[in-house]
Amino acid sequence: MGKRTESMDISRRNMLMAAASAPLAINGVDAIATTSEPDQAPTGLAQRPPMGWNSWNSFAGTINEAQALETAGIMRDRLLPHGYDVFTVDIQWYEPEASGYVYNENPVPALDAWGRLMPAPNRFPSAGGGEGFAPLGRQIHAMGLKFGIHVMRGIAREAVRRNLPIWGTSYRAQDIADKSSTCAWNPDMYGVDMTRSGAQAYYDGLFRLYASWGVDFIKMDDMSRPYDPHAPEIEAAATAIARCGRPMVLSLSPGETPLLRGDHVRRHAQMWRISDDFWDEWPLLEAQFTRLENWTPWRAPGAWPDADMLPLGRLALGERDSRFTPAEQRTLMTLWSIARSPLIMGGDLRHLDAETLALLTNDEVLAVNQRSTDNHPHFVADGQRVWTARAEEGEDRYLALFNMTAEPRETDVMLRQIGIDGPVMLRDMWKRKDLGRVADMVRTVLPAHGAALYRVRAA
Repeated sequence: MGKRTESMDISRRNMLMAAASAPLAINGVDAIATTSEPDQAPTGLAQRPPMGWNSWNSFAGTINEAQALETAGIMRDRLLPHGYDVFTVDIQWYEPEASGYVYNENPVPALDAWGRLMPAPNRFPSAGGGEGFAPLGRQIHAMGLKFGIHVMRGIAREAVRRNLPIWGTSYRAQDIADKSSTCAWNPDMYGVDMTRSGAQAYYDGLFRLYASWGVDFIKMDDMSRPYDPHAPEIEAAATAIARCGRPMVLSLSPGETPLLRGDHVRRHAQMWRISDDFWDEWPLLEAQFTRLENWTPWRAPGAWPDADMLPLGRLALGERDSRFTPAEQRTLMTLWSIARSPLIMGGDLRHLDAETLALLTNDEVLAVNQRSTDNHPHFVADGQRVWTARAEEGEDRYLALFNMTAEPRETDVMLRQIGIDGPVMLRDMWKRKDLGRVADMVRTVLPAHGAALYRVRAA
C-alpha cells in the first residue's frame, strides 16, 4: 500500500472488493444460521443518531494521548454545545510503531496477560501498569464527553502465537482462533471460531475490560464485509455487551453491509456502515445517495445506517484540506442530516476553520438529523434528488433539494409531488432566513453538486 491517503484508499477498496468475491462472500439470499442472541435487547441505546469525532480521517492510526486530550478539549469547547459528544480513538491504539495509513506487516501489539489488546504505553503513558484506557476515559468523561474506541474483529495474532490464556477460563488463544479467518486489509487479528468452547468467554472478557475503562462506544471493524461469515462474531459482540454491565453503542464497519441483512444487523448493532471508507471525492458522495435511499426501511431509533465520517477540514495527517467544494460540503451535511446518518466529524479539530465550524454547528440543520421522522426520498426528476421529513414536534416538514449535475441548475419540485398541500411558508435553514409564502412550487438555483434545505410550514 502507498504512503499517501489516496493510494491507501484505492488499495483498501480493491482488497475489500476481492474479499467480497472470495468463496466465503455472502450470496445475498441464504438465511444466516444464528448462533446466539444478545442476553437482552439493546433498548435505549442511540435513540438519536450519534454525533461526535473520530481520529481516523486526520490521524490514521497514529494518535497519541497528548493529541487525544488536546482534540477532546477543542471538541468540548466548540462542538459539544451543539450535540457532538462521542470522542473516538480509531484503529491501532495498541500498536507501538503505528506510523500512518499503512499497517506494519508483522505487528507486535501491546497485550495483557490474557491476550487482550492494551493501549501502547509509548503513545498513551497513562495506560501503563495495567491501567489501559481507564485514565484517558476518566479525563474524556470529565469533559462531558462519551469515550469511544475502535476494535478489530477477532483475537490478536500475537496472542495466538504466544498461546495466551483466555480470561476466566481454562482455554487458550489457540483453542478459539480461526487462522483461516483474516482481515483483507489489516494484519493484526485472526477471527474467533464461535463454535469452539471458550470463544464467547473471550468476547465476554474483552468487553468487561472495555467496561472497566469506561468505554461508551465501540466501533468494531472487519465485521460487515463479508457479512455472513462474520455474523457469529457480530452476535458474540452484542451478547458480550449485554453481559458487560455497561451500556455501549456498537457500530459495525467497514461495509458495505448487505441490504438483505438489515433485520439481522439492526438486532445486534446500533450503527452499521453502508459503504467502504468514505473520503472527500464527489463520486463517493454521489453513491451515498442511492445507499441511503435503499436503507430507508431499516432506519429507526437505535438502528442507524451509517454513511461514514465527515471528511471536512484538515485531513490525512495534515497533508491537505478537504477536496470537497463548499457546495459539496453543504450537500454532504444536508444529506447526512435529512437521512439521519450519524454525524461523526473526521477532520483535525486543531485546525478547525471558521467555515467548517459553521457548517458543523448550524443548529437548525442539526435538528433535522436529531429530531425528525418519516425521512424518505422522492423520485421526481433526473439530475436532482429530493428528500423530505417531518419535524418531531408539530406539523412542519423538512425539504432537501440536491443538484446532482456538474453545472449550476434551476431545481424545483411541485408541493403535490411530495405530499404537501400549499400554500406554505418557507424558511431557508442554511441561511436561517424566512423566504415567505409559496403557493404550489419550490424553485431555486443550486450550484454544481449543491443543496438547499427548507423548513416548510402551512401558511
